[in-house]
Amino acid sequence: MPGIDKELQSRFESEQQKAMLNVLFTANWFKTVQTASFRPFGISPQQYNILRILRGAKDRMRMQDVKGRMIDRAPNATRLTDKLIAKGLVIRERCEEDRRVIFARISQNGLELLDRIHAHNLAEAQASLSGLNDADALALNRILDQWRG
Repeated sequence: MPGIDKELQSRFESEQQKAMLNVLFTANWFKTVQTASFRPFGISPQQYNILRILRGAKDRMRMQDVKGRMIDRAPNATRLTDKLIAKGLVIRERCEEDRRVIFARISQNGLELLDRIHAHNLAEAQASLSGLNDADALALNRILDQWRG
């Protein structure tokens, strides 16, 4: 695979600038791959993220907490969830004590969809991630965490 400088046909002011642009470029590449892999299931990467968050909660979760745990903290998380509710993948519940609080829970259909997506995309995901061994992935995670401060 060509380096970022060849891929973008560009020169960089510093290795730090090159690293930043490489992270952005690679993130966009992953997002494109993800979007294509979720398309047959009729959901977006953001909707998939919501379903995974709700599955991990194992119970209902406040929508505000779902938004806070999203990878792509889109302001339209409620609209994305509404689409999942319309598809029968998520259940909405109102808090009895405070009617302004909205809870969401993954439905059985949502759990089954996640299982189908996982089974369908397992080989593709492994191929995407195989470019890094465990030591390199550990180092990359440390560097990215350090970079964000």
